[in-house]
Amino acid sequence: MPHAGQFVAVRHDTERVPAVIKRFIIMAVALAIVFGGLYGFNRFRQHAIAEFFAKNKPPPAPVEASEAKAEAMPRYLSGIGTLAAMHQVTVAPEVGGRVTQIFFQAGAVVKAGDPLVQIYDKTDQADLLNYRAQAKLAEANLARSRELVGRNFTPQSTVDQNQAQLDEANAGITRVQALISQKLVRAPFDGVLGIRLVDVGQYLSPGSSIVTLTDLSTLYVNFTLPEQTRSQVTVGQAVEVTADAFPGRVFAAKVTAIEPQVGADTRAITVQATMDNPQNLLLPGMFANARVVLAPQPNVVTVPETAVDFTLYGDSVYLIEESGKNDSGQPVYKATRTFVRTGDRFNNRVAIVTGLKPGDHVASSGQLKLTSGASVTVTSSNALATPSVVPRD
Repeated sequence: MPHAGQFVAVRHDTERVPAVIKRFIIMAVALAIVFGGLYGFNRFRQHAIAEFFAKNKPPPAPVEASEAKAEAMPRYLSGIGTLAAMHQVTVAPEVGGRVTQIFFQAGAVVKAGDPLVQIYDKTDQADLLNYRAQAKLAEANLARSRELVGRNFTPQSTVDQNQAQLDEANAGITRVQALISQKLVRAPFDGVLGIRLVDVGQYLSPGSSIVTLTDLSTLYVNFTLPEQTRSQVTVGQAVEVTADAFPGRVFAAKVTAIEPQVGADTRAITVQATMDNPQNLLLPGMFANARVVLAPQPNVVTVPETAVDFTLYGDSVYLIEESGKNDSGQPVYKATRTFVRTGDRFNNRVAIVTGLKPGDHVASSGQLKLTSGASVTVTSSNALATPSVVPRD
């Protein structure tokens, strides 16, 4: 049988259990009240914020709208190339000798046949006098022998011998004159001289460089195009040439030759165009951008370049559409982001392949502050235009 003390302990334990449960209930109610208050406050705050923004809509953003137009788009075949002179040589002597006189200045403009360098030719001039004297004597002997043959005082062989001596003397004269002419180096064509590479007293070997001579009046433009474009290129087509040295200036040229072979390593064709060089502005060796002018493509939808947002995720525009009327009866416009597929660019406009139709209006300035579906007002001023008067401090 249990002891009396054991009954007392069980009684105390049974009295403590309801007290613990009561404490847990009180704590649970307190936590429920705290979390319920926080949840209610958070819901109230969200509702208040939503109601605030619903009643405080931002004013319509001002933008400039441009109309998408259907127009003829110019087409080109673009390539990169190099300028080359139609006539360009390095002037060099045909024979060796010492330079005795220089007749030009570096950078001078010369005509065909103008003397450039004189090589020592005194010995050749002496040989010329010798051959001329021999020719004079042979001519006199020939005349006398012919007279004597007519009188039967000398045989015909004497006449033949004197004729051979005269011919030999004349041949010597011709040879020495040619040698003297070679020692006076002349300009082979009209052009501009380069930097002088010789000096008086210098000995020149045959083929030594004296100066460069370039005809700048007409230039070649040698450029390459992909082989797929061969059917679109013909001799006589117009070519527009630009050079980095003269930004914004376009030089006119015409296709004059097409390489009949395709490069095995590049699979490209080489095209040569000929162009006039006004004022000798362009120089051989310059880098050039060339584009062959093709027939324009009609009815292409275009918009200003500033209207298109070019991103890695795709190109898009903000389409401006009327969404209704305000209380005053004025039209209300909405800007909707519309993805488009763009084509070539020309004259600060972009061709739109898909996504727009002629007559659509797009935002051409002020897009940075827009979101899709935002209300806008259309302004007539161009925010990107250069002001007529620059403000000063």
